Amino acid sequence: MENKTANRFHNFEHEGWQKAASQYGAGFGGVTMQSVGPLLNAVGVRDGIRLLDVACGPGYVASAAERQGCAAVGIDFSSSMIEVAKVANPAIEFREGDAQNLDFPNSCFDAVVMNFGMLHLAEPDKAIAEAYRVLRSGGRYAFTVWDSPPKAAGFEIVLGAVRMHGNIDVPLPEGPPFFRFSDPLECARALKIAGFADVETIIVPQVWMLESGGMLFETMRRAAVRTAALLNLQTPEALVNIEKEISTRAEGYRLQGRIELPMPAILTSAVKR
Repeated sequence: MENKTANRFHNFEHEGWQKAASQYGAGFGGVTMQSVGPLLNAVGVRDGIRLLDVACGPGYVASAAERQGCAAVGIDFSSSMIEVAKVANPAIEFREGDAQNLDFPNSCFDAVVMNFGMLHLAEPDKAIAEAYRVLRSGGRYAFTVWDSPPKAAGFEIVLGAVRMHGNIDVPLPEGPPFFRFSDPLECARALKIAGFADVETIIVPQVWMLESGGMLFETMRRAAVRTAALLNLQTPEALVNIEKEISTRAEGYRLQGRIELPMPAILTSAVKR
């Protein structure tokens, strides 16, 4: 990606997360936290290892790693997210930082993780290379992304509603394909280019529990960035119809009084030899 294009997308994501940070936990927290345990298992978390949580958001992974005896550091490019993480976890070190240009020396971490951060990066291959650089030999790297629609039902519902009632091709800053790393072959290719070995990909089953279809609409509109921009750039008339369509489709997943949306994650891990 050209520098101007990459910078434009980076700034778009940064501005979006500055606004969405306070909404993220109530919106996506209940589902993204379901990947934390498998993510830490993938890097072999144990007492005494030093772990870097990249794109840490509210600090869910770093907090869980600390509870398992790790010395964890969290970074995020959003100062608003860092403030949320610090308030929730005052004993953990959180700092602003760029996943694509880590402010750490070579070979200083035993594990590097990223939970649903990859799809928000302008140049994710640089972030993979940086993770490799800061890992010690034998250290492990792991990241999660959403599975692609229709398996990720929340995205299938929202994108389907936009296609039906609005415009899917609104003018957004050009960025990497949203579901690029939902493909295990693409994950393996990118990690091997960076120098990683023993690449493994698994599916983490997750269910997003929602009280109403309106919660799905509001979360995607206020606690996301690309999807939020897609919705907010619709005409007012289209947006009313999109909201109704999302609610109707989401109701098809209602079980025992609440909506249960399948939202599996793709978890990829590798080793620095």
